[in-house]
Amino acid sequence: MSHLTAEHKQLMGEQDIGGTNLIAKGESGAESEKRRKLLKKQIAEGSQEEIERVSQYYNGGQNAKYYNSQRRQNLRMDDANPRAMEKLNSHQQRSLLKRKRFADKTVKAKISRIETKRLDAAIAAADAEIILNTEQSGFLEVDSEMERTYKLTQNQLKEHLDEQTAKHIYDLKLDQYSPYGMNYDRSGRCGLLYGKNGGHIALMDMHTMALKTEIHLNEKVRDATFLHNTSLFAVAQKKHAFIYDDSGIEIHRMSEHQDIFQMQFLPHHWLLCTIGRTGYLKYHDTSTGQMMTTHRTKMGACHTMTQNKSNAVIHCGHLNGAVTLWSPASSNFLVKMLCHRGAPVQSLAVDKTGRYMVTGGADSQVKIWDLRMYKQTHSYFTRGGSPTSLDISQKGVLGIGHGSQTTFWSPESLRTKVKDPYMGHSLNGKGPVESVRFRPFEDVCGLGHSKGISSIVIPGSGEPNLDSMEYNLNPYQDKKQRQEAEVRSLLDKLSPDMITLDPNAIGTVEEGDTHTRLERNQQMEEDANEKKLRDGEVKVKEKNRMRGRNKTGKKLARKKKNVIDANVLKLKEEKSKQKTLRETEKNEAIVSTTKKQAPSAL
Repeated sequence: MSHLTAEHKQLMGEQDIGGTNLIAKGESGAESEKRRKLLKKQIAEGSQEEIERVSQYYNGGQNAKYYNSQRRQNLRMDDANPRAMEKLNSHQQRSLLKRKRFADKTVKAKISRIETKRLDAAIAAADAEIILNTEQSGFLEVDSEMERTYKLTQNQLKEHLDEQTAKHIYDLKLDQYSPYGMNYDRSGRCGLLYGKNGGHIALMDMHTMALKTEIHLNEKVRDATFLHNTSLFAVAQKKHAFIYDDSGIEIHRMSEHQDIFQMQFLPHHWLLCTIGRTGYLKYHDTSTGQMMTTHRTKMGACHTMTQNKSNAVIHCGHLNGAVTLWSPASSNFLVKMLCHRGAPVQSLAVDKTGRYMVTGGADSQVKIWDLRMYKQTHSYFTRGGSPTSLDISQKGVLGIGHGSQTTFWSPESLRTKVKDPYMGHSLNGKGPVESVRFRPFEDVCGLGHSKGISSIVIPGSGEPNLDSMEYNLNPYQDKKQRQEAEVRSLLDKLSPDMITLDPNAIGTVEEGDTHTRLERNQQMEEDANEKKLRDGEVKVKEKNRMRGRNKTGKKLARKKKNVIDANVLKLKEEKSKQKTLRETEKNEAIVSTTKKQAPSAL
């Protein structure tokens, strides 16, 4: 039996529990709000890295926090708009006015408790990230300022690598069906090699370096990609697109896809996207076999295409130097950017965060674009040839294939302009480079060229921590796990209508009705234009008139027409008097003629 009094327990931090207090009580709204404010204060006092890590789990990032607050502000504006009340009946209007006048304390307390629980979960997830992600990717570092990492060759690097990593440095001489391209699956376990001229397709296990499947199609192959896992892959052949299984058996011929140049697969939506000579972007659902949508780009043939893995938006590069962004939910492009003036876009890449896009043009320029502002931040120049292939690794390493050279830039090169590249590799006599592809979860990069395939090691390019809970992302899964992941991914398949530029908009409250949003956007545009006119930033351009009215004398006369002085007023009064006098004389003349023509009375 305890002999401590209530005062002793209070001093020792214990609570006097007894009677009805034995029943566990939850936090009230005020208590949860107080604790949430205390937690936010503690987070704000931490480092910037800790703040960003917690914000990533709590708000979905710093940008999402701003967008969510903006949506709440727009909803309040819509409620204050009297037009929004017109669509409600009398009962709904009374309920809305009552909610505005008297806040529901129960709902407010419930929301406060939910927000506190969300913040607790975000802090716990951020702490778990530090504990679980124990491995770090290691980049090359120099011992002195005179040394450069890009001068290190693969043979020199191989001497300092362990046996397991050193075996990934090799060359496959395949010049019979060259040039060759390659792709990796999402787990990095298998690689797909395809010879473009002879139709040679090979499926390899990259861990054991064993050949799983090899087929010869005896016709031109332009692209090949894995579908939801390594059991199926699609091939863009000379006339149509075909789907094969991992044993090389033809499963399906997609006759709707003709003259295909590029293919991309969206794993969370089970959509195969293709584009080719006709300039039609097509979305094909591989789970049901149905053609979802077909978009006409109206820009001719398209030779380069990639996907933004953060929001599943398709980026297409065109021959006029423009890049367009597409979604199956919209028949028109979402964004159109002129990236290379007067030069066709030859290669595209988007990092996994969806913030930066890299474009390579025939003008030998590699430009970095910030997709949050759709503006160019900086650019690089490639020597030895225009950039024919681009890729960004999981850790942000930028790989550029130009001519018979491949250049790799550090992750800082996407944010700011860097003077020297990170690493480089020369393919003497094997150029041009057809494809540059980083292998997921490994510091390996595969290169396809005119003499076959080369594999090199780029330290620090791969993600060291594997998320095995993601579907078809575990390279060590067995047959049972693969079947279960396939069923679960089908159940969790996302709708094509959910592909938007802002993925954080999914699952939030819509910003009022369409008419109110349109009115608000128009008002914001008008206010911005008026401000520019007042500040003199925009010059009002005079429209072209008919022939003879664009002369200098006519323009000056139109300008003087708006000038008002005393002489002009006198002239206008005189003209108006003469006009009225002429009208009265005309009316009198008409009356006199009618009297003369009238017949005499009988």
